[in-house]
Amino acid sequence: MGMHLIYTHDGVTGEGYLALPATESGPAVIIIQEWWGLVGHIKDVVDRFAAAGFVAFAPDLYHGQAASEPDTAKKLMMELELDRAGSEITHAADYLLSLPETSSSHVGVVGFCMGGSLAIVSGTLSPKISATVGFYPGSSWERHAPRWTNYQGKSALIHCAEGDGTSAAAGIQEAIAEITSAEGSVVAYDYPGTRHAFFNNDRPEVFDALAAGLAWERTLEFFFSTLI
Repeated sequence: MGMHLIYTHDGVTGEGYLALPATESGPAVIIIQEWWGLVGHIKDVVDRFAAAGFVAFAPDLYHGQAASEPDTAKKLMMELELDRAGSEITHAADYLLSLPETSSSHVGVVGFCMGGSLAIVSGTLSPKISATVGFYPGSSWERHAPRWTNYQGKSALIHCAEGDGTSAAAGIQEAIAEITSAEGSVVAYDYPGTRHAFFNNDRPEVFDALAAGLAWERTLEFFFSTLI
């Protein structure tokens, strides 16, 4: 089990939920929340990454706030300052790389829904973030204005729900084209019959156990092969 903590590294303070691997060390992964906030599901994902051998951390981008219904979640998401969120993610990467338990020289970032978009964008924000995974990221990148050229030599993985339009959706196609053009590598997987948020087992109305299990296996394999 992990723990909530406030850390200070190089004069920068951050907060979130940290879980360490049972092994002595492991590669570092940052987990980015859905629009609900740093809720139990995201903490469980952090714990699952730690159990799989990773140093895992979810920054609390809402700073103690969370939502249980869509209107509040939408409000919190729209109020989120993307530049600040990006800085908190990159500072978290610096912090994880400073931990003695971290064995990797770079950090991976994975996120869901809103966090899926932030995870993909994080690959443009820091040279220390070299591998990203987006679960059903948003359909538009205009608000993020990513510098896609920073993906050179990096890797991305995108999990796409059929209910969101699959990998044929305009936003996914844009990300694939931009990352490829930057000489990065990117793979997008489609999950037939799935709805948005199919990985979230706290939402039985959309959860798809088979698709979630396959996406989890692919994500672990991706991070173990790219984070060295």
